[in-house]
Amino acid sequence: MTRKNKLTLALALIAGIAFVVIMVKLKQPPERVEAQATATPVRIMEVTPREFRTEARGYGQVLPARSWNTVANVGGRVVWKHPELESGNIISEGTRLLEIDPTRYELAEASARADLAGIEAELRQLDQEERNTGELLKLEERRLTLARRELDRAETLVARGALSQTRYEEQQRATLQQEQAVQTLRNQQNLIPARRETLQARMARTESALASAREDLDDTRFEAPWDLRVHQADIDTGQHVSPGQTLFIADDITRAEATVQLEVAELRRVLSQLSGGSLPETGSNNRFADFHDQLPLDDLNIRVTPTNVPDAHWPGKLTRVTSSLNQATRTVQAVISVDEPYRNANPPARPPLVRNMFVQASITAQTPEPVIVIPASAVHQGVVYLADDDNRLQRQPVSVAWQQGEDVVIDKGLAPGDRLVLDDLVPAIDGTLLAPGDQP
Repeated sequence: MTRKNKLTLALALIAGIAFVVIMVKLKQPPERVEAQATATPVRIMEVTPREFRTEARGYGQVLPARSWNTVANVGGRVVWKHPELESGNIISEGTRLLEIDPTRYELAEASARADLAGIEAELRQLDQEERNTGELLKLEERRLTLARRELDRAETLVARGALSQTRYEEQQRATLQQEQAVQTLRNQQNLIPARRETLQARMARTESALASAREDLDDTRFEAPWDLRVHQADIDTGQHVSPGQTLFIADDITRAEATVQLEVAELRRVLSQLSGGSLPETGSNNRFADFHDQLPLDDLNIRVTPTNVPDAHWPGKLTRVTSSLNQATRTVQAVISVDEPYRNANPPARPPLVRNMFVQASITAQTPEPVIVIPASAVHQGVVYLADDDNRLQRQPVSVAWQQGEDVVIDKGLAPGDRLVLDDLVPAIDGTLLAPGDQP
């Protein structure tokens, strides 16, 4: 490259650098805009303690409180059957349901009554015989006394030579005969108690036979012991039945029992409200299953609802809790009794509580004191969002006592008057400006 070309290149480079420097100096800085914070719209709820009903809910099946499994105690032919004695029919208390031929048992009763009457007559005869023997014995004893006096007089006369020996011996024989007569009567009198005991034993045996005959006769007739619904009837008129054979099965319609599975934790929580917030500890003297002896269970509100008819429900009473615990599900079986399960029944809109119906049971109790209840959706991994007096976000840790459905009960972390943010803010940063909206 020539000297001239090098000089030209250097001048061009210097000119370019000068141009860049001039342009930088002449460039106007960008207009500065003040940044303004944007408030986040949120829904706010003021925290207020209120009364709350704790609930334990479970599912199970209904069974009648009493079921009559009718079994024949005697054999024979069915001579009469109630026309309504068929599965599904309802029959009133005291209605005659079935009769087995009573002829054989009526004859047995009549025979036992006749035997008993004969024994009673024998006892009356024995009593009269005892009286007669007693009177006769008195007479014979007086005659014996006279015979002995006569024998004494004969001995005196014989000693004086005034009476022959033959006459004396005749008097001796007469006295001995009289003694024998008295002894015979005494023997008869002594045997009377034993004869009476024998008759009394026969009477007891006959009375037992009569009672058995009457019981057998009663067992030929069947009457409804309470208002019932026939569950199963496999018998008909003219059929021969044998002792031990099942005739029909009927269910009591005055009371039903629903056996439902309840979570132990839920049930304990509900029952604890009846005892001021706690239950007796389990130990040697107190058991969880014995709560019905310690708590006012009438204060519980219990509803039994068929799962397929949610609009129909019956009030119930917690009767007992079984002692068995399902370790896998942590549940126990609670038995809830329902009076008049057929009351106001109007199938299919309102069916009665019948055998094997699947139901839902709800057991609730009022908390003894007002508690803080908030929506479960407002709790975010143990933290709630609050709006402070400046409408700034504040993250607040809380302790949840328990959750029930879509609500949670808070025992620590919130106070009356706190302003709870119901929305899930992402991200949730302390100090974020909030724009509270209408409270729900």
